[in-house]
Amino acid sequence: MITFTLKEPVEMVPLEAEALCPDTVVTLKHDAISALPVYLGKKQCRMDDFFTIEGEASDDLEIRGEVKKVRWIGRGMSRGSINIVGNVGMHLGAYMKGGKIDVSGSASDWVGGEMSGGIIRIAGAAGGQLGAAYRGSRGGMTNGTIIVGGSAGLEIGMRMKRGLIVIGGLVRDFTGLEMKGGTIVLLSGAELRTGAWMSRGTIISLKPIPLLPSFLYASTYTPSFMGVYAKHLATLGISVPYDTRAGAYQRYTGDTSVIGRGEILVWSPRN
Repeated sequence: MITFTLKEPVEMVPLEAEALCPDTVVTLKHDAISALPVYLGKKQCRMDDFFTIEGEASDDLEIRGEVKKVRWIGRGMSRGSINIVGNVGMHLGAYMKGGKIDVSGSASDWVGGEMSGGIIRIAGAAGGQLGAAYRGSRGGMTNGTIIVGGSAGLEIGMRMKRGLIVIGGLVRDFTGLEMKGGTIVLLSGAELRTGAWMSRGTIISLKPIPLLPSFLYASTYTPSFMGVYAKHLATLGISVPYDTRAGAYQRYTGDTSVIGRGEILVWSPRN
């Protein structure tokens, strides 16, 4: 394992450090890792200007310190792991293809933007646009898993095509905006406009949520695939109900404003 410890907090201008990636450092010697470029605004600096670096080259990275102003960690990674002790900044795991990222604290916006593989786990809260498409792009995440223990912000899973997003806390507006596929699981529900303009995909909420009038009630049942989901989520430490004796899911289809074929499933426990 190789460890990067932030020497002092980055304050006003964010630090862009996409070189903090297993694919980049795994084949490099210590001197080359120390000289990797990072950017403070428009100024190019060295990695060791900001981080104390310990250990041998590895595809397992640990990042310590308050890196909430450090952006693009793990960009495009395809292997190994990143363990972040503390909070982390924007674009964590953007374009990620494989490997694993764990964050002990909270994360900012655009976690897993347009990722195509791998798993990201955030113990605390997260910002908006998780797994989403970047502005001007037609598609968001195409595979992979994002798990957030706390709450999350706007436009979670915007234009996602495949993959899984699980949010433990309350989620803000426009969850699943223009969703094209994949699955979003909301353990504590969401605010307004969930599934707006979605064309495909599944949103599962374990709590009642306000629905747009363009989502039509279809039926109340427990889909057979919920058993498969439940077993997979259990391997990730997440529990979702699927026992028909405990309740069932109200299924709504939409968004009919765009002739969508998506679905929202809302758990309804038996009294």
